[in-house]
Amino acid sequence: MVRSKICGVTTEADLQAVADAGADAVGILTEVSVDTPREVAPERAADLVAAAPPFLSTVLVAMPETASRAVELAGAVTPDAIQLHGDFDETDIRYIRREARADVITAVDADDPDQARRYDDVADAILLDSTTESGAGGTGETHDWQAARDLVADLSSPVVLAGGLTPANVADAVRTVDPYAVDVSSGVEQTGGEKDHDAVRSFLRNADVEVPA
Repeated sequence: MVRSKICGVTTEADLQAVADAGADAVGILTEVSVDTPREVAPERAADLVAAAPPFLSTVLVAMPETASRAVELAGAVTPDAIQLHGDFDETDIRYIRREARADVITAVDADDPDQARRYDDVADAILLDSTTESGAGGTGETHDWQAARDLVADLSSPVVLAGGLTPANVADAVRTVDPYAVDVSSGVEQTGGEKDHDAVRSFLRNADVEVPA
């Protein structure tokens, strides 16, 4: 069964709605180098992580300038995992995994499969996204799902599919790609940074489909 992460949560009300809807994980953004209404200060991120109920995994999404800053953020916020966007090499990822006391998810551009292969068996999971030039996600744009399926088959690390997913297309995405998990942010929002609770429930329900063998 595919797992689901609802990303870009900024309030306790949305956090609780995500948990009540049955999501596996929630994403909280801090220290990102793009202008987004989903970003919160590290102190606020720590409050949201602390408010998460049991069995809802918390993922800190960040674009730290250095590996040491990633470790500092993980220590201050104490998430279950940290999702990294930016230019980190394999040595950086190994260092962060060792020191952060959190799983490490590396976000890569879906159009750069070689980058994903470099992180294979280095990160705990690899997130395939439609990214900007800075490496940020949240573009609301899909990418080539058949190419993503080929990459899933080629990698040994778990692959999280992101990029333009919505309640309307997530079932097709899951059937096509067969990822470890799916990740949505803008596709379940009323406005920037505010989740549509009905859309969250619809997304999670529609993601729960059988994948053809």
